[in-house]
Amino acid sequence: MASKVKYDWYQTETAVTVTVLLKNAAEKNYSVQLEQNTLRLQADDVEPIVLHLWNPINTEQSSHKATPSKVEIKLAKMIGHRWDALERQEQVDEQPSTAVAPAKQKHDWDKISKQIEKDDPEKDDVSDLFRKIYADANEDTKKAMMKSYYESGGTVLSTNWSEVGAKQVQVQPPDGCEYKKWK
Repeated sequence: MASKVKYDWYQTETAVTVTVLLKNAAEKNYSVQLEQNTLRLQADDVEPIVLHLWNPINTEQSSHKATPSKVEIKLAKMIGHRWDALERQEQVDEQPSTAVAPAKQKHDWDKISKQIEKDDPEKDDVSDLFRKIYADANEDTKKAMMKSYYESGGTVLSTNWSEVGAKQVQVQPPDGCEYKKWK
């Protein structure tokens, strides 16, 4: 009887690596078949693995290798972005169910963050203002801005080098806030 085999995966921006735990993998008669949307692994004495991949892969740039305890399959991504899962879940309903649980909504946090930044005009205005002041400033003003911001832990931004250059800049948190130094 064929046994089940365990596998795990991780990814980078350009590749997905599937690690199949298979004792004596180098000695076993195993095969890996790669298609644009499918990965198949067959080996002696184990159930075959068939994965319907989340996104298409470049089969020519993908590879696999065996070690004494596993088969490592490196899948080259066609599109360089993160996958939500290793496999795309196929919708196969043999019998319609009367009770259907609501699907958990997935959030694209990068997209949400960019939208918030885009929707906050004040943030852009303030950032642009400070960039413009720094870009148009002379060397003394730039030094004053950097020294005051660094020494105050980000609570003070001064453009007056004669004031800032003469002494240590003290931390001045906003009203109602307390500055804590973390260890």
